Amino acid sequence: MPLCFFCNNELEITGRVMRKDECPCCHRDLHCCAQCRFHDPGCHNQCREPKAEMVRDREKVNLCDYFEFRGAKGGDGEDALEKAKSRLDELFKKK
Repeated sequence: MPLCFFCNNELEITGRVMRKDECPCCHRDLHCCAQCRFHDPGCHNQCREPKAEMVRDREKVNLCDYFEFRGAKGGDGEDALEKAKSRLDELFKKK
């Protein structure tokens, strides 16, 4: 179940997140950089999508066409990172 980045509330999302959608709990925008799977403060333009335009306020609704809902506080990248570390550990395990 996807979670709101701001309040960690479970969200029922069916289909795409539209620009006017907001969290029913905290009423924060869902279509914003902070909720996007491409948002990465360590990247140029704070976005892993190289074609995305600069967005000034990453916690407010925006018009980015590359937006994809992240689904969990801290990003879906954390789960992917743990899976990648686990696979790497398996490769180098002594048998």
